[in-house]
Amino acid sequence: MQDTYKHKGQRKKLIEELSKQGIENKDVLNAMLKIPRHFFMDISFDGLAYKNKAFPIGAGQTISQPFTVAFQTQLLDIKANDKVLEVGTGSGYQTAVLIEMGAIVYTIERQKELFIKTQSVLPEMGYEAQFFYGDGYKGKPTYGPFDKIIVTAGAPYIPEELKSQLKIGGIMVIPIGDNNEQKMFSIVRISETEFKETEFGNFLFVPMLKGKQK
Repeated sequence: MQDTYKHKGQRKKLIEELSKQGIENKDVLNAMLKIPRHFFMDISFDGLAYKNKAFPIGAGQTISQPFTVAFQTQLLDIKANDKVLEVGTGSGYQTAVLIEMGAIVYTIERQKELFIKTQSVLPEMGYEAQFFYGDGYKGKPTYGPFDKIIVTAGAPYIPEELKSQLKIGGIMVIPIGDNNEQKMFSIVRISETEFKETEFGNFLFVPMLKGKQK
């Protein structure tokens, strides 16, 4: 697969659209400008890769809408060498954005098909991460604490295990709600026992785990 001048032109237009929609973080926009989103999608979607829409990637999952990727990443306020836990590797596109911004990424995927695929796709593109197969609700306590945590699938509640793996001053961005709609939350760890939650409107994600109960 090639990254043609046409693709780069489409990508530039998408970034301009995201900027108009309120994405102000230049590091986020520059990272997304560099990354060929069509590499993370089936070739049949090549002509649609730079539409601001979500598309299926197999295993009942989707590659998130570019605005959603940009919005979540902007909320994370990524700094160089931030240790980031990503719950839901999916296509690996969000992973690539985080790495492009200088983050050290630990990413968990529960769908075996996607877990295997992203382990080969991302390194081939020059994006190195620590890949894990399993239940993202539990996080990765042995690798924590983390500067940032991003959840890329809808969760019915905020997992305490993930909150406990945030550094003090760390940020978690997570969509909370049912299968029809979620609200985006930013959770900042103020101290060992205090967390500040801020809500950022409605989004739509595939569910994190079907039937998961608190």
